[in-house]
Amino acid sequence: MTLVVGLGNIGEKYNNTRHNIGFEVIDSLISKFDTKEIRNSSFRGELHRDGDLFFLKPSTFMNLSGESVNAVKQFFKIGNIIIIHDELDIPFGAIRFKVGGGTGGHNGLKSLDNLTKENALRIRMGIGKPEHKDISNHVLSKFNEEENRCFDIWVQFSRDAILKILKNGNWQKIASQNSKKSIKELCKNSGK
Repeated sequence: MTLVVGLGNIGEKYNNTRHNIGFEVIDSLISKFDTKEIRNSSFRGELHRDGDLFFLKPSTFMNLSGESVNAVKQFFKIGNIIIIHDELDIPFGAIRFKVGGGTGGHNGLKSLDNLTKENALRIRMGIGKPEHKDISNHVLSKFNEEENRCFDIWVQFSRDAILKILKNGNWQKIASQNSKKSIKELCKNSGK
């Protein structure tokens, strides 16, 4: 069984913000499966299931994401976890893959490390660093006009890479074929 988690914050004011890129990819993934929503208040999140695949958007807010993930993991005895999250240390539109490692100050990852004790596969979605070092405002800000032109392509590309991992299981091979320094080339090829 595999649990795919998208990190983000619940609430309308957080929609389409950099910190919520994990939610965007989860929504795109769910659209490709015949999932059923599983309602259980102890999961503290929006959970969808299709067979052995689970898709979770924690409703605990970013800093407590691990509580939701751990509840689902323990209840269903899930051993394989994929986490989709925003990443300041790589440019906007980049996608990278990593297992384990530090949290880089990401509070959602800190919560997951403290509670799940997993070496989960991380799908790192680059949001770039802010110009004026105001990190909290940057991660909670909306994507700008230029970024929005490539946004859907970026989300779909990331979703498709995750679908390949779920089908193939060999994340290293998929990572080597799908790691991107920027989405700009794909965006240009699409005519956007």
